[in-house]
Amino acid sequence: QVQLVESGGGLVQAGGSLTLSCAASGRTLRGYAMAWFRQAPGKEREFVAGIKWSGGNTLYADSVKGRFTISRDNAKNTVYLQMNSLKPEDTAVYYCARSRGVVVSIAPTEYSYWGQGTQVTVSS
Repeated sequence: QVQLVESGGGLVQAGGSLTLSCAASGRTLRGYAMAWFRQAPGKEREFVAGIKWSGGNTLYADSVKGRFTISRDNAKNTVYLQMNSLKPEDTAVYYCARSRGVVVSIAPTEYSYWGQGTQVTVSS
C-alpha cells in the first residue's frame, strides 16, 4: 500500500503563488510516474501535471503550462507542484496520484493510488 498526503493548499489572491507537496509513505514511489489532478465543484477530475521517476520528463495541461511546475525529490518520496500566476479558474481540490507504471498519463484510471486532496482557492 501507498499512502499519499497532500499539503500546502489555501486561499490566495489572483496572481499569487502556492506550492503543494505530496508526501508518500508505505511502499516506495521508485520507478513510478506521479501526477497532480484537480477537481472543481461540478466538474470532472482533470489532469494538471505529471512527472516520470527520473524527473526528466514532465507533462502539463495546456491551461497551466508556463505557470505551474512539477518536481519530485525521490530521496524524500515527495512530489511538488509550484503554482504561479494563479487564476480564479485554478480553484479546485488538488490531488496527487501514483501511476500504475512508468508512463505519465492524463487519464485518472491509469493511477492506482490517490491522496485525500488539498483545497486551493484563488480569489479575484
